[in-house]
Amino acid sequence: MIDTHAHLDTLCDIDRGVDKIILAASGMKDSKNNLILGEKYPEKLLASLGIHPMENQDSPAELKKLVDENYKKIVAIGECGLDFSSDFDKEKQIIVFKKQVELAQKYKLPLIIHARKAVDETVEILKEYKNLSGVFHCYAGGNKRIKKIIDLGENWYFGIDGNLTYEDGLVEIVKNIPKDRLILETDCPYLTPVPFRGEINSPKNVEYVYKKVAEIWGMSFEETEKIIDANAKILFSID
Repeated sequence: MIDTHAHLDTLCDIDRGVDKIILAASGMKDSKNNLILGEKYPEKLLASLGIHPMENQDSPAELKKLVDENYKKIVAIGECGLDFSSDFDKEKQIIVFKKQVELAQKYKLPLIIHARKAVDETVEILKEYKNLSGVFHCYAGGNKRIKKIIDLGENWYFGIDGNLTYEDGLVEIVKNIPKDRLILETDCPYLTPVPFRGEINSPKNVEYVYKKVAEIWGMSFEETEKIIDANAKILFSID
């Protein structure tokens, strides 16, 4: 199993059942911590660097410097994107997002996309660039936007989280996502799946997302794990 999106301060013993964990960054503090954890646990933890769209104080110039110095040590840029769910500076978000897209393009790294109430706008920006890859983390674009993301190219994926275990509408969306475009994540410490909903989430709980997908697909856990893990390995260039 591979948790393709986690926010961790440390590696806990309870997370040792997961083969790999992609460390997503919300800003410069997370980005620097991800590098430290990735160097400490290189076989388990894989770092990404990025600025979340709601982190208005972080500098894209500072992020660029960090990426330039460490691009060989990371597997992705993000999470980054657009978030129009509450008070936001649309112009600034777009500028910071585009700076990160350019970094991903420069170093041929996938993007971990955060698009909340802004999937259409995010897709339009991504269409301006060539040779990109990535995942729409915690996909929330509904059935009608699945094709838009597929049309971005064969290297774009949908990230699904623990809310799959308690949101019926998301079950219907997963049925319409091609099997070779799906990867799974926890977004821990958030979005804890059933049967632990209400508790702090952990990468080990990605197992319950795998189990739910297996149920939806009508396949064994082992078959489902093989498909999902292969997708993640392709996107993040995992051995």
